[in-house]
Amino acid sequence: MLKNYFKIAWRNITRNKGYALINIGGLGIGMASAILILMWVQHEVSMDREHPKSDRIYKIYNRGTFSGELWAWGTTPKILAPTLKKDYPEIEQAVRVSDADFLFTVGDKKMNESGIFTDPEFFDVFDFKMLQGNSTTALDDPYNMVVTEEFAKKLFGSGDAVGQTVKIDSADIFTVTAVLENLPNNTRFRSDFYLSWAYMKKLGWDDEYWGNNSVETYVLLAENASLESFNEKIAGITKAHSDRESTEVFAYPLSQMYLYGKSENGQLVGGRIVTVRLFAFIAVIILVIACINFMNLSTARSEKRAKEVGLRKVVGARKTSLIFQFIGESTLIAFIAGFFALLIVQISLPSFNTLVDKQLFIPYSDLMFWVQLIGFILLTGLLAGSYPAFFLSSFSPAKVLKGTFRSPVSAVTPRKILVVLQFSFAIVLIVSTVIIQRQIRHAQKRDLGYDRDNLIYVMMQGDIEKHYGAIKQTLLNSGAVQAMTKSMSPITQRDSDGWGYSWEGSTPEDETLDFIRFSSDTDFMKVMKTELVEGRDIDIDLYPSDSAAILLNETAVRKMRLENPVGQLISYDEDNYTVVGIIRDFIFESPYDPVNPLMVLGPSSWFNVVHMRLNPDQPISENIASIQQVFEEFNPNFPFEYRFVDEEYAKKFNDTRRTAYLSVLFTILTIVISCLGLFGLSTYMAANRIKEIGVRKVLGASVGSISLLLSKDFLKLVGIAFLLSVPVAWYAMDQWLQNYQYRVGIEWWIFVATGAITMLIALLTVSFQSIKSALMNPVDSLRSE
Repeated sequence: MLKNYFKIAWRNITRNKGYALINIGGLGIGMASAILILMWVQHEVSMDREHPKSDRIYKIYNRGTFSGELWAWGTTPKILAPTLKKDYPEIEQAVRVSDADFLFTVGDKKMNESGIFTDPEFFDVFDFKMLQGNSTTALDDPYNMVVTEEFAKKLFGSGDAVGQTVKIDSADIFTVTAVLENLPNNTRFRSDFYLSWAYMKKLGWDDEYWGNNSVETYVLLAENASLESFNEKIAGITKAHSDRESTEVFAYPLSQMYLYGKSENGQLVGGRIVTVRLFAFIAVIILVIACINFMNLSTARSEKRAKEVGLRKVVGARKTSLIFQFIGESTLIAFIAGFFALLIVQISLPSFNTLVDKQLFIPYSDLMFWVQLIGFILLTGLLAGSYPAFFLSSFSPAKVLKGTFRSPVSAVTPRKILVVLQFSFAIVLIVSTVIIQRQIRHAQKRDLGYDRDNLIYVMMQGDIEKHYGAIKQTLLNSGAVQAMTKSMSPITQRDSDGWGYSWEGSTPEDETLDFIRFSSDTDFMKVMKTELVEGRDIDIDLYPSDSAAILLNETAVRKMRLENPVGQLISYDEDNYTVVGIIRDFIFESPYDPVNPLMVLGPSSWFNVVHMRLNPDQPISENIASIQQVFEEFNPNFPFEYRFVDEEYAKKFNDTRRTAYLSVLFTILTIVISCLGLFGLSTYMAANRIKEIGVRKVLGASVGSISLLLSKDFLKLVGIAFLLSVPVAWYAMDQWLQNYQYRVGIEWWIFVATGAITMLIALLTVSFQSIKSALMNPVDSLRSE
């Protein structure tokens, strides 16, 4: 019996190739879109959950009230991990993680790479597979290092890496003691190398200061430990070891950290999970729309299948057997479409990976993948074929064979509801895409407060600091650089912030005011081209006392309630700083957020970066070549690597831009599939009214009037979809925009334009079938009457 069902199904497919191709194409595109999205969703939700002990691994967070708001952040003091391990028996292991950027030299090879400092117990907590070496002892010595398989090949080629030596920063010799299997895509710890915390101590970068929140701390709790009880115990650990009364400590599950990274009122309640849920919903919607398209095309052919159903019932076929037959047809089409979808996914995956900045792949060798794929196809086939199966099998044989099986015309039918549903989803996606694009452009047009053009920076490595004065003078004399300054971080990112400052007239509450910290030795204004509101720039060359100078931005002055800020003394611990100038607010962090209080500190702070303002009167290539020559002369052991500030700033839009690109892509696919469904309904309605059209033409109706008659019904459906989708789209995007403090408004014209575009698309879709029906010879349609 089952074999017979599929044999009949195959005959129907081959007999109606055009109809089958539309169905297979629509389902295939819908399934491929859903598979791509679900692959990305699965990657996101599986982040760092592959470790056998992941349910017992927690990251330590701080929580405190600053500037009147309760915040939570994921950096902690370096001393916290050993203190936790020593004093709390619930902890099996506690490890620290800190960034490590070094120049690696092996023979003639030189490369700057990024890795991490960590404690030797790191590989006891995180179960990364070792290809060579012993994870327990791999980082016991300060001059041992662990590398990934990929990095080992970059350093040493295809030979055995364990036992090989490498020079770091042209100073210290390290021995490779273990090689890790290339790290999975779904981990946050994608580092090329791992160095021992003991080496960080030898460099003098370790400290026991409880106010320096600069590293990440992870703990492995015992199997029987209670997270709630543990958090109660450690909440006051910072207060117990320092005078920082405003902060408390808590542990948060590693498995939720990636998805729930947004702090709201001191709780981690949102973040990437919002985008993940959004696109999971879009995947379901696209698949449902593809299935609706199948339903409409199937029921549109009901007249052609009616006599078949009537004859089968007359000769004894039961309704159940007919349902199984039609579901068998939809399942067969779904399987063909499923493998077509798999082909689409394989072809489009490299471009999709570039779009989402991931390394997704199809695990062909994984049995579970095939089980899930077959289940997905069966579910799609059942969903797509259920309504047509019950609809077609319900025909009465007596009415069918008499030619009176058609139901009376109704204002509301399942097919019309399905089309309204399709276009409602499409309109919501169109509106969302437009608003996301406007939000990106809104932020891109925001005045930065400094000039990012012709501005580059290099990291201070090797002998740059030692020869900084000579490098600067040589570059200024060369004409390649107009101005140059040192700073603690690039102008595009925050590397330091702090609180606990006091000044004349400040209150105890003011000590919780959090300041972004930047630094400069001289020529800050010339390099950044910011606007000086009051006072002067920091200049250690002209004013040696500027080693303790500070520049404040306008927001800082306002928050501090300073009426005459220039000359004010600001105290921090035992140090005093003098305000020498006020600068206009400029965007230091996210272009979507308001400007925060900023301090630009003088040379009493530290420096990691050199910023340079290029000469705009010379070609950039000539400027870079001159700069490179100077740096290679004074710092020959390190390669010259630079970054343009405008390019780094553009990266701040990457996440939002990816969301926009994905929205555009899946909106287009939704519209295409929806139009196929509308085409199916137009075919159905035209077939049902073919004799009416013939009579109207005999009575003198024109092609235009008949086309308008047929198209009017479809435009009504799109109009209803528009009315239903507008409040949904407005609410969804209003909620999405709440994530941005600097945001665009939702304008009325967006909905009007979307409605007009959707109407035009619908009209173009149905006009082909309407005009075709209107041009038919009435003799052919009325011959049987």
